[in-house]
Amino acid sequence: MTLLSTSAQAAPPRRRARSRLREEALVGWGFAGPFVAVFGLVFLAPIGYALYLSLFRDRLIGGTSFVGLDNYGEALTDPRFWDGLSRVGLFLLVQVPVMLGIALLVALAIDSGRLYGKDFFRVAVFLPYAVPAVVAGLIWGFMYGTRFGLVGNVNDALGVTLPDPLSPSLVLASIGNIVTWEFVGYNMLIFYSALKVVPRSLYEAAAIDGAGEWRVVTAVKLPAIRGALAIATIFSIIGSFQLFNEPSILQKLAPNAITSDFTPNLYTYSLSFAGRQHNYAATVAIVMGVITAIIAYAVQLRGMRKG
Repeated sequence: MTLLSTSAQAAPPRRRARSRLREEALVGWGFAGPFVAVFGLVFLAPIGYALYLSLFRDRLIGGTSFVGLDNYGEALTDPRFWDGLSRVGLFLLVQVPVMLGIALLVALAIDSGRLYGKDFFRVAVFLPYAVPAVVAGLIWGFMYGTRFGLVGNVNDALGVTLPDPLSPSLVLASIGNIVTWEFVGYNMLIFYSALKVVPRSLYEAAAIDGAGEWRVVTAVKLPAIRGALAIATIFSIIGSFQLFNEPSILQKLAPNAITSDFTPNLYTYSLSFAGRQHNYAATVAIVMGVITAIIAYAVQLRGMRKG
């Protein structure tokens, strides 16, 4: 009787504990549920649908048919896709270091406290990021114009012939200039925010040890913001592979220099909306996404290992 009464008394607390755990789980799902629903709707569902489309092909005779991985084999041997990928790869290798280097120098200059009017300078550098990419492309496209823009006006005023920024040999550098102008302020803000949380005691210790300004930068500031540098690099790599707005806007001004396969994203857009090859466009998009994810993950691992 004693054992039975003891077990009967212990049962209600266990039931109450399980009930409390269920209530806590429901509360947790109440907070996480909206995010999970939106995440599945706007992220997972499009990826799943793109994967589904990539397994089919629309034929002139027979309609849509299942082809398995044939579209992926075609994409991996498509010279137009690889030309666009090599182009954005070159763009990444040149533009990203230049952009991040300028942003880092600006952030260090503002953080040094020796820059006159640093608040105005910080806002001025960040301001181009507030300009939409389409508007930025239109602004710079007008300035690049040799017949009606700034380059043309300089040619007429000085009687010279400046190189055409929208020529096939210079258009990629011109696009890089636009992207750098747009995103230097954004990356500067990341670096400057990271510098503001570095303990001032580290600077005082370095000064006591006799370290100069350059030594403080290389031995204290840069190691302290290594995480911010890695994040900015990853974001810039992803943005380079997603290059679309600027070449799309400039394409109307330089149709001979910017073709429909100038970048992988532009090629995907042309396949889908101009060529009506939705299945193959989905395949190219997935292949590009996988390549971008692999490279970004490799950069992240390298940054973590250095950390």
